[in-house]
Amino acid sequence: MLKVVKFGGSSMADAKQFAKVRSIVQADPARRVVVVSAAGKRSPDDHKLTDLLYLCYAHLQYGVSCDSVFQMIADRYVSIRDECGLSTDIESELAALRAQMERGISQDELVSRGEYFSALLMADYLGFDFLDAKLWLKFKFDGSIDQEASYEELRRLAEGRSVVIPGFYGVMPDGRIRTLTRGGSDITGALAAAALDADVYENWTDVSGILMADPRIVENPLPIERITYNELRELSFVGAQVLHEGTVFPVREKNIPLNIRNTNDPDHPGTLIMEEFDDSEDAEHRFITGIAGKKNFSIVTIAKNGMSSTVGTFRQIFEIFESHGVSIEYAPSGIDCLSLVVSSDKVAPCLYSILGEIQKALKPDSIHVTENISIVAAVGRKMVFQPGVSGKIFATLGENGINIRMISQGPDELNIIVGVDTKDFASTIQVLYNSFVK
Repeated sequence: MLKVVKFGGSSMADAKQFAKVRSIVQADPARRVVVVSAAGKRSPDDHKLTDLLYLCYAHLQYGVSCDSVFQMIADRYVSIRDECGLSTDIESELAALRAQMERGISQDELVSRGEYFSALLMADYLGFDFLDAKLWLKFKFDGSIDQEASYEELRRLAEGRSVVIPGFYGVMPDGRIRTLTRGGSDITGALAAAALDADVYENWTDVSGILMADPRIVENPLPIERITYNELRELSFVGAQVLHEGTVFPVREKNIPLNIRNTNDPDHPGTLIMEEFDDSEDAEHRFITGIAGKKNFSIVTIAKNGMSSTVGTFRQIFEIFESHGVSIEYAPSGIDCLSLVVSSDKVAPCLYSILGEIQKALKPDSIHVTENISIVAAVGRKMVFQPGVSGKIFATLGENGINIRMISQGPDELNIIVGVDTKDFASTIQVLYNSFVK
């Protein structure tokens, strides 16, 4: 068995966290490929080292000394090295980087050094080989990842070895270092897992998996034990803070289970994400997997007698919004009306132009705009096994004085989405959680 494991910035923040990572890796001999982030915050008022590296680059661009900022970076990594009792000559690495900064360095290469230093130290600490990401993670000239070439190279380099890989960066065809988006170490880990056909991709962070609701709204929400990739996408779309889309795609493509775990609570099983689960025998239990939502939407409702039987009407409306660069989130419709749910921020600058064009093109009986709407979604693959789920949800919200302004449900019955007044946003999530989860 092979497990590819990725540790985020909070797991790499200091020597104590390094010790936790080593214990986790040594607890399972299948954890032979380790991907690491740059050192993160040790406390809420601390700095992520990647942010400090970005700050160094900004100072260089404006001709301002970055000595004090660079010293903070150096001190952190020297401290980790010394407290872990390692032999890595990190001072020479830091000095070489500082000299390169004086000669001229790209932003991508500079900010990638946080992961580079973390991986050097962790490889020393684990007794693994250091495998630089630039040796295998290859970009094309258009900035996209060359998966085929990257996978082939990693399989060759990692064969028969236990390795530590820095996340967040790779190499362009001309040899330049290029970084991924923020959260890029997650993507590196997923690509490594896919390349090596891992049995599991473990993503270790500072929370015990994905929570069933926002902890800022629901007190101590339960973690989600098992969730499908489709459910994860649904929750992400409606505002849940989950993994980057690029993290999910490589492992989903290979049907590799993704396990989100907590470095500070390694015995907790976390959240397991797979393409599907056999829930047929568990259909009578909790039917909601997670609850999420987003604020600040507007609903544009267009009514015209015979609208649904007039060919091309909906297309005309959608094209008007598209011409102004406004994406339509949801579009519930009736016989003679169509409601379009759009981001208030996106539509505000062009709302009156859009309404004018609709009026001219369709001559509707009425157009009405409802502001201050929030979207809340209950997501769950088990809804399909439960008759009357929609009715239960709507009745419960009504009993708690929450007025539903919009309803949408996909044909796969994976989610039920309601639009409510923004003043009822938190209450809606709390009612759904307390009624159907607790």
